[in-house]
Amino acid sequence: MNARAQASAAAPPGRDAERSPDRNLPKSPTGIAGLDEITFGGLPRGRPTLVCGAAGCGKTLLAMEFLVRGVTQFDEPGVYVTFEESEEELAQNVRSLGFDVEALVQQGRLAFDYVHIDRREIEETGEYDLEGLFVRLALAIDSVGAKRVVLDTIESLFSGFSNMALLRSELRRLFRWLKDRNLTVVITGERGDGTLTRQGLEEYVSDCVILLDHRVDAQISTRRLRVVKYRGTVHGTNEYPFLIDAQGISVLPITSLGLDHRVSNERVSTGIGRLDNMLGGGGFYRGSSILVSGTAGSGKTTISAHFADATCRRGERCLYLAFEESPDQIIRNMRSVGIDLQAHVDAGRLRLEAARPSLHGVEMHLAQIHRLVSEFRPSAIVIDPISNLGNTVDASAMLLRLIDFLKTHGITAMFVNLTASGGALEATEVGVSSLIDTWLVLRDIEAGGERNRGLYVIKSRGMHHSNQIREFVITSRGIDLLEVYAGPEGVLTGSLRASQEAREKAAAVAREQEQQRRQRELATRRAVLQAQIDALQQEASTLDEEIGVQTRQYTLATDTIEQDRRAAVQRRSKESE
Repeated sequence: MNARAQASAAAPPGRDAERSPDRNLPKSPTGIAGLDEITFGGLPRGRPTLVCGAAGCGKTLLAMEFLVRGVTQFDEPGVYVTFEESEEELAQNVRSLGFDVEALVQQGRLAFDYVHIDRREIEETGEYDLEGLFVRLALAIDSVGAKRVVLDTIESLFSGFSNMALLRSELRRLFRWLKDRNLTVVITGERGDGTLTRQGLEEYVSDCVILLDHRVDAQISTRRLRVVKYRGTVHGTNEYPFLIDAQGISVLPITSLGLDHRVSNERVSTGIGRLDNMLGGGGFYRGSSILVSGTAGSGKTTISAHFADATCRRGERCLYLAFEESPDQIIRNMRSVGIDLQAHVDAGRLRLEAARPSLHGVEMHLAQIHRLVSEFRPSAIVIDPISNLGNTVDASAMLLRLIDFLKTHGITAMFVNLTASGGALEATEVGVSSLIDTWLVLRDIEAGGERNRGLYVIKSRGMHHSNQIREFVITSRGIDLLEVYAGPEGVLTGSLRASQEAREKAAAVAREQEQQRRQRELATRRAVLQAQIDALQQEASTLDEEIGVQTRQYTLATDTIEQDRRAAVQRRSKESE
């Protein structure tokens, strides 16, 4: 299995396909990315499928890829019967898709038969008009043991018939002949005037009808595919954009996506530490969708580059799609703010793709993104800006499908939106804000003759987030979010903030000096009071000493008098004897 087949096999099936009830209907997978999903398994096995459309819509390429994928991926040999181009011409035409049909022919797994039709050689004589074709088909089928057959185009085969009854009879006989041999057949047909084919009969006898359309709107071309009918099975009935490039055809089964994608609780950094803190300390949820909107020059691309840089630094892959600047210009500009994207490109972790929005229609851009995601397998994607896709209904529908697709694959997506000057900041022209999980708005703050930058979070589902407007500056080291500074009249930025900070600093110094002066005064008063207290204490101590002396003198006098009294008493006692 080649890389493209592996990518197709790895892609998750459509949700409608998982609920499809017709599991028993035999089907042949086409190997064409997306087509098997909208047909819930492929084309009807053993039955004819009509692929119709106007010239240049891709009928022959789809039929050829059906055969080549059958041989290379599903081991089902095939036969290609052409009524317009020779084998050499077909081989040359499909070589641009990477199909080496000559090698498959040499291996005996693919056979070509060029049937030249000349109107003069056709006679409407009865039921055996196509007998020669049946013989040639049988020989080609037996030569390779074919399981798949392509008839390109059926108009050439029936161009000589004017009898509609005979044409219908022969057409039914051809389809019955193919069914009886259990061949899975693709028949191409040119679109008629008011009918799917020129004869208007093939669509009625075919079991499956696929309509290809190549339309041009506002000078931009878009290819679309629709399964008009599919007998015996349900199928996707919407129009699906498809892409033809160097790897073949890719169909986008976008409308089958549902709202049952899984979510992650893991956080991934924004690449700006203080912005992570504004989002609850962890950054974005993995697999979420982020919108960064603001006016020109507000720093949207720089924030996106920080996110891409953080993704690559984690060892993950990031796909960066630019609609305004070339990859070299983005790398140069981001180098001036200290973000080296070139190192990540060289390491294979970052892929920068740039294209003008007018290069394709919005559906083709969606197809390209599907292809790039399938090839590169990123864990994060940046689209800068989505506003360049226009504000049409198609652009809104495309972004809705893209967001669903990325969520289904668990890819963290950052969308940049340019807000027109004077427009509402909290709105997007493409109308996808309601689908976004986290919405960051960058705004210009004009005051004091200056323009400064501010950032705030409008919403961030499932997490606590800041409600503050944070000023940020873009430095040589990237974005630096400043601390919130609110003055008497609101948030101050730039020179007004610096002036207010200087005034407050001066006021703080004055308060400090006044405090020191008051402290010195109080210290002096305290020293005076302390001296007075010391003097009083000294005086009190002196008084205490005097009181002690007086007390001792009083006690001594009292003791002396008492002794004299006792002595006198004793003398009188002796005299009386």
